Amino acid sequence: QLQLVESGGGLVQPGGSLRLSCAASGFTFDYYVIGWFRQAPGKEREGVSCINSSGGSTNYADSVKGRFTISRDNAKNTVYLQMNSLKPEDTAVYYCAAFNVFRQCVSPHLGAYWGQGTQVTVSS
Repeated sequence: QLQLVESGGGLVQPGGSLRLSCAASGFTFDYYVIGWFRQAPGKEREGVSCINSSGGSTNYADSVKGRFTISRDNAKNTVYLQMNSLKPEDTAVYYCAAFNVFRQCVSPHLGAYWGQGTQVTVSS
């Protein structure tokens, strides 16, 4: 059973924080690049952040740079997304996905495995 499972979403006020988790099973997790993506109603799915297999290379969308931090613990088969200073425009369903090559993480269409998503709502 190959799967990614997101957790940690919820309702938070503007300026608040959440930590999302992406837990993997059924494949060799430490061989894969992991990316976080999000999709708001009526909008295209967009990239948020990516991390390579070792955790030594990361990237971030300009809209979240300085506020979000991606990390991974390969021993636990888990990638995290720490989200600080949340804004209403961060409201979306957040998904994680696995990629074979780091440069593929710029496109959600190239993801090999996807989770079901976790809802993040930023509202007062």
